[in-house]
Amino acid sequence: MLAPADSTLATVPTFNALSDIYTSDLLKHAARFQLLTEAFIATYGFKPSFIVRAPGRVNIIGEHIDYCGFPVFPMAIVPDSLIAVRATREHRIRLANINPKYPSREFSCESGSSVTVNNTTHEWTNYFKCGYKGAIEAIDCTNPQGMECLMDSSVPSSAGLSSSSAIVCCAVLATMKVNGRLLPKGDVVETAVASERYIGTNGGGMDQTTSIMSQSQSAVFIEFDPELKITPVKFPSTDPQITFVIANTLVVSDKAVTAPVCYNLRVVETRIGALILAKHLGIADHRACKDADPLTFKVVMDEYFATQDTAGSDDVQVWIDHLDAMLHASTEAFGAHPDGYTREQMAAVLDMTPDALSAAVHEDRFPVRAQQFKLLQRAQHAFSEALRVVKFRQICESGDTRIDYYTALGDLMNCSQDSCRDLFECSCPEIDELCALARRSGSFGSRLTGAGWGGCTVHLVLKDRVGRFIAALKREFYEKHVPNMNDEALSDAIFVTTPGNGAAFYMFD
Repeated sequence: MLAPADSTLATVPTFNALSDIYTSDLLKHAARFQLLTEAFIATYGFKPSFIVRAPGRVNIIGEHIDYCGFPVFPMAIVPDSLIAVRATREHRIRLANINPKYPSREFSCESGSSVTVNNTTHEWTNYFKCGYKGAIEAIDCTNPQGMECLMDSSVPSSAGLSSSSAIVCCAVLATMKVNGRLLPKGDVVETAVASERYIGTNGGGMDQTTSIMSQSQSAVFIEFDPELKITPVKFPSTDPQITFVIANTLVVSDKAVTAPVCYNLRVVETRIGALILAKHLGIADHRACKDADPLTFKVVMDEYFATQDTAGSDDVQVWIDHLDAMLHASTEAFGAHPDGYTREQMAAVLDMTPDALSAAVHEDRFPVRAQQFKLLQRAQHAFSEALRVVKFRQICESGDTRIDYYTALGDLMNCSQDSCRDLFECSCPEIDELCALARRSGSFGSRLTGAGWGGCTVHLVLKDRVGRFIAALKREFYEKHVPNMNDEALSDAIFVTTPGNGAAFYMFD
């Protein structure tokens, strides 16, 4: 269900001026679009009809809780994926990439639903195929148009900035536009989220929502349950200005490749945790819990407090009270197994067989491998991280000049990193090292961003200290780990970002 009368009902905008898409560096963006257009002509012999773009994102706070049903606080970044597109009468999809390391591919599209995604092979075009397949199914297209496509991406891959989701979003939008049925943004988001699961990762929806729905100069507070709701939130006005710096550890962690022991395992741990917590609270037989597929921590929390009268109460305080209560309940429910559960132990708690439990959390589609399932730690992270997200938004919107915004927001980010490292175990030594160095070098808040286990970090830095901060990280982290890195690669690894616009079509005059 989509929230009524909101931005989810609008369609992705179309522009013919780059100044409507980007707010700075217009000459740089114009040169990139021109290069892509010329390369398209050289590849296919014709000018593209349009270019679709979808940005990457940085999650400021709220890690691994979108698939638990809880809100998150990301923003779109300027780096984006571009796909130049021309419709054809042939029933073929031709894909090429401006980066020569990615080989060209093509496949038949006589029946869109017959397109298969081989998620056992790590192949860049799989992400396009996911978006294409999902879009064709969403618009119920039985006679799809052929397409010639050329892609360019400035989002670092496997870095936690949602490069894969940006490709999927572009593919969904391009396919819908070529076939004459562009759905509202909310439906595009739902399509992109479902599409990316064809690759084999059981994601929650933050990445695609941010890429499609973002607005310039604002982060987005995204709620997923009971309905998709997007609230733009501006960062506090301060002097010096709050700035965010992204720094890539350069540790590659591909979410699709490591899913059975990392990303998908965490999803399964939270889903089984929700089942056991619902039973512990005596609400497992309630219709809201029985009908939920998947059952998430957010559904359990809402059902437990469903009869509570909160009329006239402060919304933020209600969130805080409920999440605090769930933290206590999760300690009671899982505290007897601080080192984790075996499959057999979890199944016994739920009066199920291990096979039935596996089916209940859809391991047939998203298999995992583990000896112990750390439900206590995962639940504690999910509820405490949701609490930090709610408080982060509250501080941003408070307008209280007595607040030390740098410290208040930074402390929440630092606590988030501690929880990701200690409770959710999705950090890595390089992330820990980089965050510690960043704090010593002037960051008020430093944490991993994205799935973790490598990839990027995000840092809250005062605008007038950015130069010194970046220089310190270059000197003490990058020169140590990658001493021969050239200036261009270094600029791609560490950079300042501001909230950017969401997805758009660029049409030629």
